[in-house]
Amino acid sequence: MNRLFGASGPKPPKATLNSAISNIDDRISSIDVKLAAINAELTGYQTKLSKMREGPGKTALKQKALKVLQRRKQYEAQRDQLQSQVWNMEQAQTMQDNLKNTMVTIDALKSTNKALKKEYGKVDIDKIERLQDEMADLLDVGNEIQESLARSYDIPEDVDEAELDAELEALGQEVELDREMGGLEGQLPSFMQDEVPEFIDEAPNAAGKVKEAAG
Repeated sequence: MNRLFGASGPKPPKATLNSAISNIDDRISSIDVKLAAINAELTGYQTKLSKMREGPGKTALKQKALKVLQRRKQYEAQRDQLQSQVWNMEQAQTMQDNLKNTMVTIDALKSTNKALKKEYGKVDIDKIERLQDEMADLLDVGNEIQESLARSYDIPEDVDEAELDAELEALGQEVELDREMGGLEGQLPSFMQDEVPEFIDEAPNAAGKVKEAAG
């Protein structure tokens, strides 16, 4: 039936550059073997010719050697052509490999670009800006709290030292005046008389303590 309808058997696999290069390399190897045999044959002829005298025998042997030399040149030309073909195919193979690598790189870049766009699409720049502003505000509040906690309670910042010195001098003058009037003998200075702690029920009897100390 296949013969009647012209159907053929299974198609052979398509040739590739690698297979073509391999086939040509095999042919070059075969030629190299033949050239080695020819060179050995020429060496034998050359040895014989160097020992022979001029004459018909040497002339006939020289003709054989010339034919062998001509055959070697033909094989060398074939080998050079095949080697040129291999070189061209290897260059084409290199270009093909580079193109494949380039396409793989492009596909990887496309996939990466798509993934980056998808991920960056989830990022809201306005939210990031608001978050940065909130962090700055929180830092400002934290600094204000630290400054408030570090404030001194001993002397108010707005108190003038000159006023403190004047007040201290006035207290000293008051003590001197009490001494002159004899008030220090039986009582506390006037600036201390009203400063009785709240936890003491009765004011201390200053005069009695002074007499006990004197006795």
